[in-house]
Amino acid sequence: MTDCCIIGGGIVGLSIARELAGRGATVRVLDRGDVRGSASWAAVGIFPPAHEYPGCPPNAALTAWSDAVHRRWAAELLAETGIDNGLRQCGGLYVATDAAGLGRLGESAAAWRSQDAACHELDAAAVADREPALADAVARGVVLGGVLLPEEQSFRSPRHLKALEASCRARGVTISRDAAGKDVLRTGGRVEAVVADVAGAVETVRARQFVLAAGAWTEAFGERWGLRIATRPIRGQIALLELPRQVLTRIVNRGLDYLVPREDGHLLVGSTLEDVGFDPTTTEAEIDRLLGMARQLLGAVADVRPTRTWAGLRPGSVDGRPTIGPIPGLENAFVAAGHFRAGLHQSAGTALMIADLIQGRTPRIDPAAFAADRPPVPPGPDSVAAYLARATAAS
Repeated sequence: MTDCCIIGGGIVGLSIARELAGRGATVRVLDRGDVRGSASWAAVGIFPPAHEYPGCPPNAALTAWSDAVHRRWAAELLAETGIDNGLRQCGGLYVATDAAGLGRLGESAAAWRSQDAACHELDAAAVADREPALADAVARGVVLGGVLLPEEQSFRSPRHLKALEASCRARGVTISRDAAGKDVLRTGGRVEAVVADVAGAVETVRARQFVLAAGAWTEAFGERWGLRIATRPIRGQIALLELPRQVLTRIVNRGLDYLVPREDGHLLVGSTLEDVGFDPTTTEAEIDRLLGMARQLLGAVADVRPTRTWAGLRPGSVDGRPTIGPIPGLENAFVAAGHFRAGLHQSAGTALMIADLIQGRTPRIDPAAFAADRPPVPPGPDSVAAYLARATAAS
């Protein structure tokens, strides 16, 4: 019998599978579709600075822990698979295009400094000096100032997923794509098996332990486990531009929008925050808005049609924290979902936490703050409601 069955083959599910397999467990992953349809593959892969600091809240502590693990994993994955996931400390430049934006950047800078992050406030001339591609936008009065976070990182999420899957398979993990969970067989307080449609054939998958990590689909399937959590899907659209030449040296953020340069000359332009249910399609209106933002900041060099556009569905949570830990009422079932915009960044720490809990170890971070039955609290700044309000105010 398999030691652990994981439902969900995105970055969280694969990270958990890799960690458990590395500790000697036999693991089976069931994923409802191709990895290219996951929010993990669709995501750009921006890692803001993440430090533990005095008074660090649980969500920030999880991100900081995971950030450190990612740095180690990047080297391990390269050694194991030969795949470079592109994790680089490229720096992030946050710019303001109006007086209100300047005020918000000043508040953000104070917050970053309180979190022990390196942070430099820049006037418009300094923005143009640090990122010459923005000089024209500064001259036109579009960019009024900025904040530079030199520790910001990025990585290539498709490459990371490819490396994770290769590492999992090398460690003996069985990965079944096109495997949709249909039902859960329970006896008392234990899960005995998951019934799944695997490539058109019904299969009963038995295991000693189970992990539900199905991203935005966790809420719906979780009801069969007696689990009551929200993983509301929030769509994010992205456009990929092929520029005549790469003009940016670091990530440029304007509010919730961003430009992410790639070494091969491509430029990622994102992203939207849309509460539209399980609809992973792109829309002409939102892609045009993103392209307009790119032209506003970069001028004529960004006046090209995208070579590709796509969208992903982020699994949101009510209070801004993911749900990580045992499923109440079940002694051998766990959940890891609801990471919203931080799923890539928090995936490695989540994997270690789940693996520790499955093996009866004490995780580095107290899992109580992420428990499925944690007491309700008002929505925090990382919650779906808070981000949707910001996106609405900016539109």
